[in-house]
Amino acid sequence: MHVLATAGHVDHGKSTLVRALTGMEPDRWAEERRRGMTIDLGYAWTVLPSGEVLGFVDVPGHQRFIGNMLAGLGPAPAVLFVVAADEGWRRQSREHLAAVDALGLRHGLLAVTRCDLADPRQATAEALGKLENSSLGRVPAVAVSGATGEGLDLLRAALDALVARLPEPDVNAPVRLWVDRAFTVRGAGTVITGTLAAGTLAVGDELLLGDRRARVRGLQCLGEPHDAVVAVARVAVNVRGVERDEVRRGDVLLTAGAWRLVNSLDVRLSAVEGVAEHQVLHVGTTAVPVRVRSLGGHTARLLLARSLPLRAGDRALLRDPAEQRVTAGVHVLDADPPALRRRGAAAARAVELASATGVPDLVVEVVRRGVVAAAELASLGVELRPVPGVQALGRWLVAEPTWDRWVAELADAVDAHAAAHPLEAGLPAESARQMLGLPDPDLLGPIVRTAGFEQRRGRVRRPGAVPSLGPAEPAVQQLERRLAVEPFAAPEAQELQALGLGPRHLAAAEAAGRLLRLGGVIVLPTAPDAAVRLLAALPQPFTLSQARQALGTTRRVAVPLLEHLDATAQTTRLDGGLRRVVD
Repeated sequence: MHVLATAGHVDHGKSTLVRALTGMEPDRWAEERRRGMTIDLGYAWTVLPSGEVLGFVDVPGHQRFIGNMLAGLGPAPAVLFVVAADEGWRRQSREHLAAVDALGLRHGLLAVTRCDLADPRQATAEALGKLENSSLGRVPAVAVSGATGEGLDLLRAALDALVARLPEPDVNAPVRLWVDRAFTVRGAGTVITGTLAAGTLAVGDELLLGDRRARVRGLQCLGEPHDAVVAVARVAVNVRGVERDEVRRGDVLLTAGAWRLVNSLDVRLSAVEGVAEHQVLHVGTTAVPVRVRSLGGHTARLLLARSLPLRAGDRALLRDPAEQRVTAGVHVLDADPPALRRRGAAAARAVELASATGVPDLVVEVVRRGVVAAAELASLGVELRPVPGVQALGRWLVAEPTWDRWVAELADAVDAHAAAHPLEAGLPAESARQMLGLPDPDLLGPIVRTAGFEQRRGRVRRPGAVPSLGPAEPAVQQLERRLAVEPFAAPEAQELQALGLGPRHLAAAEAAGRLLRLGGVIVLPTAPDAAVRLLAALPQPFTLSQARQALGTTRRVAVPLLEHLDATAQTTRLDGGLRRVVD
């Protein structure tokens, strides 16, 4: 299916033309029919000669309903511009073209209506000249009469040619369905309609509507039920979890987790003069007050009164709420702009944005942030792919300069800690993470490896580095000599105190591989293997008492030593408190 919107001055025959093409009534509300003019949005569809299905969003032409017109025009990828042969180019023709141009629409067709009432050549020439100076450029033109049917076959052929030129939508994109109408169906609940410009909707999908989760209960397209609908399409979505009074035009149904709500945008404006500070931003079917801060040239920062799911590359327009006129087109360049805190920051930002295209550059976005979650950039519309200068580590993307800085800073921190704390076995890993400002502890390991360091027991150190015992070295040597003679005669607390060995000294000696601490028991690192050799000579299995006697030690030493052998799978514990040496 393809979708296009109508545009043109009030009472120039837009709805009559849609009715003639589709056989359907686009003016669905009683007030519209009574007054003979479109007030709200109308919808209809037809099958073209090629077999392609074309849906129409019929917009109001009256100046008082320009907000409704913009709601219909915003999500449409193409426009059928209508000018009456007997009246020619008029005020709302100009206003609607300004909106088309501001939105950057590039696909369109001119229909000159009422050719049964006047020669269409003059109106056609004038309108084509106007359209050519807009984003539409040169477009085909067809003279037609909705009343008599003259030219309708030519118009259908021209519409066929138009839809054939439309770009293919991304049916795998996340859904962003701008709501244009919501109502209640008895027995079904809330139904939301809109133009699905990209992505795919399926029954059972769970979407977000504001802070509410909405499950797709049913789908209709062209008045028929579907299990799934792909873009581009006019859709009616029956949702569960949202009441009718909780949804309104301008709300948006979103793929959960795929979009970021933003309230600050850096943009390029199609015009600068006449754009006051306070404007209304029209995007999709929504309108939100914004404050415009000029950055320089045609760039500006927009501060939105409420957050919207927008990305770089999006098109919108600004409208002056007092004068009810379109003041500028908006091309979103950055939906997550940096803060402007220093003098001259706005001018510098304008220079940065001068070459921006609205297609985010992955390297630029990552370098600006240093480190960022890949999902965050994806939610802003940044294409994720392997590129030089960016490291992908799990769910994180890290810029090469940031990575190099982390490695250098870690090296400095490890060396500084070793000099300031010679008794410690290295820089605590959590201290390293906080010092580097890492958002995730899992990032530390790769940095440690890149720096050529090692991480053991929660500390980072240079390979082979051992704590310096300093003045405690003689006391440790004395204890080593004694334990070499009596390996299982672990020193009591009083002996350690007499030697001047406190917890920090013992930890440093253990980190250096000089001593082994089993809870509060201190032995040599060779003690476990020596114990196994003695225990293997006992009849198997053996008791704790037998082990204590074989080792010539006390229960205070034997219990933690045997528990250590159990934990290292050198012995195994059996029922009844027995143990045996593992072969």
